[in-house]
Amino acid sequence: MLRELHVRDLGVVEDLTVVFEPGMTALTGETGAGKTLLVHALALVLGGRAAPGLVRAGADEALVEARFEGVAGAGDGDVDGAGDGAGDGDVDPRVTERVLARALPESGRSRAWVDGRMAPVGALSELGAGLVDIHGQHDQQSLLGVAGQRAALDAFAGTDLGPLAAARAALADVRARLAALGGDDLERARRADLLRYQVAEIGAARIEDDGEDAALAEEEERLAGMAAIREAAARALAALRGMDEVSGSGLDEGARGLVGRALSGLSAHPALEAWAGRLRIAAAELDEVAGDLRTIAETWEEDPARLAAVQARRRQLQDLRRKYGQTLADVVAFGASARASLSELEGQDAEAAALAGRAGLLEGAVRDAERRLRAVRDAAGPALGAAVTARLRLLAMPDAELHVTVGEDGAGDAVRFLLAPNRGEPAQPLGRIASGGELARTMLALRLVVEGGATTMLFDEVDAGVGGAAALALARALREVAARRQVLVVTHLPQVAAFADHQVAVRKRVDGGGRTVTTAEVLGPEARVVELSRMLSGHPDSATARAHAAELLEVGTRSGGA
Repeated sequence: MLRELHVRDLGVVEDLTVVFEPGMTALTGETGAGKTLLVHALALVLGGRAAPGLVRAGADEALVEARFEGVAGAGDGDVDGAGDGAGDGDVDPRVTERVLARALPESGRSRAWVDGRMAPVGALSELGAGLVDIHGQHDQQSLLGVAGQRAALDAFAGTDLGPLAAARAALADVRARLAALGGDDLERARRADLLRYQVAEIGAARIEDDGEDAALAEEEERLAGMAAIREAAARALAALRGMDEVSGSGLDEGARGLVGRALSGLSAHPALEAWAGRLRIAAAELDEVAGDLRTIAETWEEDPARLAAVQARRRQLQDLRRKYGQTLADVVAFGASARASLSELEGQDAEAAALAGRAGLLEGAVRDAERRLRAVRDAAGPALGAAVTARLRLLAMPDAELHVTVGEDGAGDAVRFLLAPNRGEPAQPLGRIASGGELARTMLALRLVVEGGATTMLFDEVDAGVGGAAALALARALREVAARRQVLVVTHLPQVAAFADHQVAVRKRVDGGGRTVTTAEVLGPEARVVELSRMLSGHPDSATARAHAAELLEVGTRSGGA
């Protein structure tokens, strides 16, 4: 509940603090004294829109602070990243006190704080939704939106939302798992086809040696130049043997013969044996080379078919490297990865089929749960409308009727409250009701019938156009709501004020500097009699008015008031 409201430099308010108590508190005062300004200040600290010109003349900014107690779980939200970055921003659901603050500079954007930490203004709205409902203006009213009206209908009907919530959560989980598998069936089929092609293409190449392309390059070069190779081998053989490479007739002594002659010359001298040994090795090497060259010159033949095969294989390997990696090792690695991905994808297809079947079952479960919930809401709507209508007729709205409609789709989530304030007028959504008093009394009637809502309720204009017996009925209705939550009511009716547990008088005065300022005073029993006298007759000093005020206050006391 709201425990303290501090306002500084807002309109005619210079600096005032009001402490509030549990139960029902009446805010009274002359018209224009500043009661509505206090309501507006509370709306601002709860995230309401700030109109221009609110800052008191001569001040740099206006400040509003509100302290709430006993708010565990109320309006819990996350104000993470809200300004100064202190802490992780999570709201502690065990908190029993919350302080909201908002500063409105003369120019520029307003600033907000939650429990001493800077926060976005939106955080005030989130938290304030569970703390205070302001009735009488089209701001800060939870029951004006579809969500609030749906929640009220469900609270009235005792609706069990668990089965539908569980079915929707299960369906969302299955759909998320399907999405995580990588798209729909068509997309997975396309990926699988591509992987199969890649695996087959790499497998068909039968790459067994990472160095195959280098060996093939060497073989291609040899096969492409076979004639020139045989000719070079024949010339080299002739040079070694001293033979004419064309006719085969003897020429000058060849390299082998020369080495043999040198060896003969050295063999007769033991001192030259070392060099003779080296020549013997050279002669043997020359003989071996000559034999290899003879084989090449006489047996190697051109092989166009093999050359074509080698060239084709090199093109195949080059194409694979272009697609899958710079080296054959990269190609082989890509093939292994593609096979693993294909295996995983084929497994996903089976999982996707199972999940799709599960999703179909859950969609049916969601539809069934929605139908059952819509049936409950359809049945409860007329009963809620009749109950609120009966309350409205006790609150000076004898011809008013409230109708509750439920959406036709799904669970009927599109719940709407329609009010016909006067006989012969069409029912229209609550948010379009022009009269603040009619709207406030409708909200009061709803809160009398439906449990739940914010822990603090503020009613402004609820007594507009009300008097006599209807005023007493209104006062009793407010007392009834105050038995379950804190109620603040801005009122001009002495009957309503007399039924309150506490009373705050809002007054205007002129300070020593000649400026008008608004004050707020929590009244004691004697001061309440004086204030009620003013409200009854305009003559707070009148003995008759005071006697009437005392009597009225006694009636309120017997009814459970102060």
